[in-house]
Amino acid sequence: MRVKKVPMRKCIGCGENKPKKELIRIVRTTNMEVKIDPTGKMNGRGAYICPNINCLEQARKSKRLSNALEVEIPNSVYEELKVLLESDMKQ
Repeated sequence: MRVKKVPMRKCIGCGENKPKKELIRIVRTTNMEVKIDPTGKMNGRGAYICPNINCLEQARKSKRLSNALEVEIPNSVYEELKVLLESDMKQ
């Protein structure tokens, strides 16, 4: 039986390579909208971030998310991500 290759992606906050399924994908759609992609299959340019508030803060301060998606990120997306990360921590 063959071993299946695990896709790895780099977190834009901390810069660590991690398995794709452990990260949260943020997508810039063709309409230049920025959305959180829970399925990881949405069409558009994607960037990945660890489910860690520290990584989110680093990405926000250094504007790495804006640079990766090549568009200005609205505060509502950062707030939505923060709520998502905080709810994951409680579980």
